[in-house]
Amino acid sequence: MKTIYDIQQHLKKFGTYIYVGDRLADLELMEDEVKELYRSQCMEKEDFQMALLLLRGEIAREKDRQQGEER
Repeated sequence: MKTIYDIQQHLKKFGTYIYVGDRLADLELMEDEVKELYRSQCMEKEDFQMALLLLRGEIAREKDRQQGEER
């Protein structure tokens, strides 16, 4: 997995479509779903680690962007 899109495609394989309308909420829900897939042994360790890294980085960027808009 190299992008957030890759993570979304992986989640779709399991019937999980996430769209709340709030980018930050979408990313956090994706993180929860990825963790659950890993706990259920439906995801390889390397994919899980890369997905978490990508999601957490994107969550941090989104939070920074939202804080910048508030100023």
